[in-house]
Amino acid sequence: MSLVATLVSTPTAPAVDAELVRRAEDALGVTGTSRILNPGVAADIRFEGPNASAADTLLREIVGQAPADVFVQPVEGRRKRLLIADMDSTMIRQECIDELAAELGLKDRISDITERAMRGEIEFEPALRERVALLAGLPVSSIDVVLSNRISLMPGGRTLVQTMKANGAYCALVSGGFTHFTSAVADMIGFDENQANTLLETDGKLSGKVGEPILGRQAKRERLEALVAEKGLSFDETLAVGDGANDLAMIERSGAGVAYRAKPAVAAAANFRVDHGDLTALLYLQGYAEKDFVLS
Repeated sequence: MSLVATLVSTPTAPAVDAELVRRAEDALGVTGTSRILNPGVAADIRFEGPNASAADTLLREIVGQAPADVFVQPVEGRRKRLLIADMDSTMIRQECIDELAAELGLKDRISDITERAMRGEIEFEPALRERVALLAGLPVSSIDVVLSNRISLMPGGRTLVQTMKANGAYCALVSGGFTHFTSAVADMIGFDENQANTLLETDGKLSGKVGEPILGRQAKRERLEALVAEKGLSFDETLAVGDGANDLAMIERSGAGVAYRAKPAVAAAANFRVDHGDLTALLYLQGYAEKDFVLS
C-alpha cells in the first residue's frame, strides 16, 4: 500500500528540519522520497507498507520530544471535500460561555463545569443548561463586548477554510456554543454555514435558558451525515476537527477525524491528533504545500 507520513510543527517554532526528515526516512526504509511542504515546518515522506499504525508508532519514537505532529495515511483520498469544525477551543482560542461568565464574575465556576463536560465526565446537555442558567440577567449587549474584547481566532483557521473552499470543499461550523458567536466567527473565517444553540432573551437580557433541542454530540454527527448526503459525498471525503467530548461522534464518523489540542479521550479516539501545529496542519495533512495556501 502506498502510504504517506507527514511531519508538521508550528510555523512559529519550526522543528521539521533536514535531520529529522532524514531520520524518518531511514526508519521507514526509504531515501529521497520526501516532499518539503514548508521548509522547517512540514514535510511528506512517501513509502510502501501494509500498516499505517505501525509506521505512526515508529515515527513518534523518532520524533521523540521534538515539537512535531505525525500523520500517517494512505496516499489515495487524502484531499477532502467537506470540513466540519467545532468552534470553541478549536476555531477560536476561547470557550464563549466562560467568557460570558466573566462578565458576571463567574468564570471560574462555569469554566470548571465546561472542562468536565469537554472531558466527557458529565453529559453535555445538562451541563449546558446548568451553565446557561447562571447567565440569567446578563445584558444581551454583553455578547458584543465579549466578541470584541475576549474572542480571538485560532491561528491558521482562516487559511484552512479559505484554501479548502478555493479547492472546491464545503466548510461547516457546527458548535455546541451559541449562534450569537458562530454567526460572527463563521463570517470572519469564511465558513459556508454555521449551526449552534440559541440563547433565549427577555427584555434585553439573557433569560438563563437555551433553545431546545440542544445541539450536542449527536446533532454534530447528524449534520455531518446530512451534508454528506446533500453534497453527494462519501464519508472518506470528509474531515472533522474538534477538541471536546461532544465532538467525538462527528470525529469518529468522518473520513479523517482530527483531535485539535484535544482532551485525552478525544485524542485517543481520533484518526489524527494535532498537539503542536496550528490549524494549517490540517492542510499539510491533506498534502497542501505552503505555496498552495489561500491567505486572503
